[in-house]
Amino acid sequence: MSAMIEIKNISKWYESFQVLTNCTTHVDKGEVVVVCGPSGSGKSTLIKVVNGLEPFQQGDVIVDGISVAAKDTNLPKLRSRIGMVFQNFELFPHLSITENLTLGQIKVLGRSQDEARERGLKLLDRVGLKEQAPKYPGQLSGGQQQRVAIARALSMDPIAMLFDEPTSALDPEMINEVLDVMVELAKEGMTMMVVTHEMGFARKVAHRVIFMDMGEIVEDANKEDFFGKPRSERAQLFLSKILHH
Repeated sequence: MSAMIEIKNISKWYESFQVLTNCTTHVDKGEVVVVCGPSGSGKSTLIKVVNGLEPFQQGDVIVDGISVAAKDTNLPKLRSRIGMVFQNFELFPHLSITENLTLGQIKVLGRSQDEARERGLKLLDRVGLKEQAPKYPGQLSGGQQQRVAIARALSMDPIAMLFDEPTSALDPEMINEVLDVMVELAKEGMTMMVVTHEMGFARKVAHRVIFMDMGEIVEDANKEDFFGKPRSERAQLFLSKILHH
């Protein structure tokens, strides 16, 4: 299998504080990789280096054969090919749901208004929110807003999707409606890298689990091994706390 995303020896500092230390991993085409670990372990930073949202000082990231660090890489163009779903939805509050879904397609992909609208509404229907098209983000629940954010990312026809704790800002009863959409995406073969504490989701759809602590990748194992017999004490402790509640 060819790697869609390659992370090679990435190190990153905020001034003197090192947030990532020599991180190396990969995500193959069609693979779902879950990144977990305690707060402040570098998970969100790792996922954001993939599309150049976080600069890094050492190493390289290769996405579909393109180096993120190379001087001549067109980062906006590369980012348009990698869907990103954030913790706090990041929808434009002053635009309707339809406008949120069409803006990037028109501006970045050069689609016509009609084409963008058709694609956007199709994806809105796919996440179960077709009737919300004329509304504004503030009129939707958090779970609905996050599903719109996923539809918006998909409307750009991404080669891979990055999710940065997509359910952590949601009320508990809204979490499943977002995870259900992600499970469907995984089943359809979307390449996904997901930072999450939702271990049920990881058990259900992940191919591999990356466990991070203090800026390092401590474990990078297939799902069965990670949940069955994590090698590091740190991961065992993390799982014992997170799985027994």
